[in-house]
Amino acid sequence: MAAGSSCGANALVDETPRDLRPSYYAARPGKWRDMWSVLHPPYTAWHLSYVVIGASLAPHLHVMRLVETLCAFFLAVGIAAHVLDELRGRPLRTEIRSSTLVALAIIGLLGALGIGIYGITQVGWVLLPFMVVGPVLVVAYNFEVFGGALHNAATFAFAWGAFPVLTAYVAQSGRVSVGSFLAAGAAFLFSIAQRTLSMPARLIRRRATAIGGSVTLSSGKSIALDAAALLDPLEEALRAMSWAMVLLATSLAIARLA
Repeated sequence: MAAGSSCGANALVDETPRDLRPSYYAARPGKWRDMWSVLHPPYTAWHLSYVVIGASLAPHLHVMRLVETLCAFFLAVGIAAHVLDELRGRPLRTEIRSSTLVALAIIGLLGALGIGIYGITQVGWVLLPFMVVGPVLVVAYNFEVFGGALHNAATFAFAWGAFPVLTAYVAQSGRVSVGSFLAAGAAFLFSIAQRTLSMPARLIRRRATAIGGSVTLSSGKSIALDAAALLDPLEEALRAMSWAMVLLATSLAIARLA
């Protein structure tokens, strides 16, 4: 991949990044469409799939506990974490009032904590550490506390990948197991892959003003680089992985409930 030279580079410069949506699933700004964008539907479904996977690995699957765990993570991750992210710099360019975003974050975190407290009455105090760690991760990651020390790939992969698997397993069984740790490790690595693919895609969509360059093949043919050439492989992989995780989680739940 070679950057275009200044001589004759105009033919290889793509100005379209200025007009790109901030994410491939973002709706145009306004009203309810902003809430759709803020919820990051493909990623929310992807991370909730880890909850289903963790629960499905438990020796006994309690449907109501699974539903409660899904609701808790939807409130904490699907809503609270995402509105806090939007509150910092408006990366999705929504028109939602800041006061509304703050209210949604508080409601999401308190709702998740409320479900966790009820879960303790059903499962036991083993859930308490998860109730503490979850909100701390949401706030620490999105607000980049401790000088941003926790705003990194490892924290993201643990908080949005491994943590849901382990929490869902404990909510079902009251303990952890070797299998749950291995599944959490897989979710951690999938989340690393997700972040690795999404970071450059977001950079192009949200911050790039022009793209220039070309790829020269061994045949001598030159392929111009533009936004689509860079984004398509990244986002096709993200789409495929998000759907694959949802299908995997659904298949495991169906197998356990059949």
